[in-house]
Amino acid sequence: MARRWVATRWGGLDGWEFQEVELPQPGPGEVTIRVTAAGVNPADYKHVSAPRPGLELPAPIGYEVAGVLSAIGPDTEIASGGGAVGDAVVAFRIAGGYATEVIVPAADVFAKPPRLDDPAAANLLLAGSTASQMLHTVGVRAGETIIVHGASGAVGVSVLQQAAELDVHVIGTASEARFAEVRRFGGTPIAYGPGLLDRAREAGHGHIRAALDCVGTDEAIDVSLELVADRNRIVTIVAAARAAEEGFHAINGAQPESAAYRDSVRADLLALAGSGRLQVPVARTYPLAEAIEALTFLKDGHPGGKIALLN
Repeated sequence: MARRWVATRWGGLDGWEFQEVELPQPGPGEVTIRVTAAGVNPADYKHVSAPRPGLELPAPIGYEVAGVLSAIGPDTEIASGGGAVGDAVVAFRIAGGYATEVIVPAADVFAKPPRLDDPAAANLLLAGSTASQMLHTVGVRAGETIIVHGASGAVGVSVLQQAAELDVHVIGTASEARFAEVRRFGGTPIAYGPGLLDRAREAGHGHIRAALDCVGTDEAIDVSLELVADRNRIVTIVAAARAAEEGFHAINGAQPESAAYRDSVRADLLALAGSGRLQVPVARTYPLAEAIEALTFLKDGHPGGKIALLN
């Protein structure tokens, strides 16, 4: 028997249960993964916070995992080609990653780059594909300077590294305690708080061309609007209401165009990570059975890196 976390009712974590489930054999186009690490993301609890079309209770939790192929459906290959029982893999975007074993579409499964350990591999693709879409949405160009609000968070750190690959300079807002993390990945850190607009203008020498918001505060949005005249070059992953009001971009993984874009860059992100040019800092790991504790830590604090659930 496998075990998995499911939401049994809409709302908070108190409605989650760690249940036993008997898995059938995978069918054509499917594989079974013995999960070694599951990535932990805010989207994991947000997507079951209220009813939404196409999602039924009990709803399995978790979008991305690393693990080992334990069964393969008839006439089936994984997305990166081939695939044999025992192969180390990464899967995203899936349903039910908070599990000991999970059956998923083979089209969402890729060979794991050897240099990535399981906790990092399990946390690469959701944050990485979100960061990639943010850069794509605002149309960054080599030689430009941009501002990223929340540059030391999971998405922000991926933005820093992917921007560097594009020869784009990032001014990154963060707490002073996280300045070293922003510098580590090639950004110029500035503190958020009173005076942010002046600090941003000074750091960017008046030439900030785009703004990427990973925090959603009014301060971040107001500063972005002051710095960047072209609303098409501002994007948020948090402040959808402000985006609708002010006429700039808001993206999230539930949007069909977002999902299609993020799927399209998975192989590229894995190649970057496999070459060592895209890192995933992991702050803490928890046993799978302690998923509630892991998410409580994520919701209540600043983890300083990604969190993984381990089997």
